[in-house]
Parts: sequence; structure tokens; C-alpha cells
Amino acid sequence: MKAVISFKGKALQQEIASGMYAGRKIGEKVSGSNVAGFEGYEFEITGGSDKEGFPMRKGVGGQGRKKLLLSGGIGYNPKEKGIRRRKSICGEEISERIVQINFKVVKEGAKKFEEFFKKEEPAAEGEEKKE
Repeated sequence: MKAVISFKGKALQQEIASGMYAGRKIGEKVSGSNVAGFEGYEFEITGGSDKEGFPMRKGVGGQGRKKLLLSGGIGYNPKEKGIRRRKSICGEEISERIVQINFKVVKEGAKKFEEFFKKEEPAAEGEEKKE
């Protein structure tokens, strides 16, 4: 399962154990200790998608896929105002069918979020680091 963690306009993808957040709903706050390196963080679940790519939508009960008449928002973006369409979307509860969960950082831990993006460049053989 993939976790997409966003904070201040930046996003980071991490692999997490599948089934770890089963039964949780969109809008719930969860601890970051289950994701490697995010001890002390607190996340809010903001959405996700299932294995066929259908998005999760807040306010739709259950775990399964449903067909709703949508006029906009998550799952449908109409080209003109007033257009409605019946679209398939997933419920707000996380199940084993969900392959991606989107998180928003609510509380930052001891390690700053920007530090996850820094990559150390290995020095080439025979070269010394210039400081």
C-alpha cells in the first residue's frame, strides 16, 4: 500500500504495510509511528483510491464502490456549470481494496519534513569532499 504525505505544498510517497489503517475513515487523525521515519508526526486522512483507480469520497458510507449522481467535486469535474453525471466512487472507509491513502501532516515531529527530501550525494572514488 502507498501513502502520499503532504505538508506545505510538498508531497512524499512512502510504502506502508497493507491493512494497517483498515476501518479508518476520511477525516480521522492517525499517528505517524506506523510509517517509517515519521515518529512523533500526526496525520489526517484526506482521501485515497482503490486498485482500479476510483477515488474515495467523504460522506459516502461504507467500504464498497457506489454510483452517485455528481455535479462536481471529488470524482467528477464538469466542463460546464449545471452538468451532472452518474459516476462510480469509493466509500470513505479504508478497506483491503484501497491501494493509496492520502495524508495531511497535522503535527510535525522532531525531524523536520524538509529533511525527507534531502539526498546525500556520494563522493566519487578518489575525490575528497570539498567543504
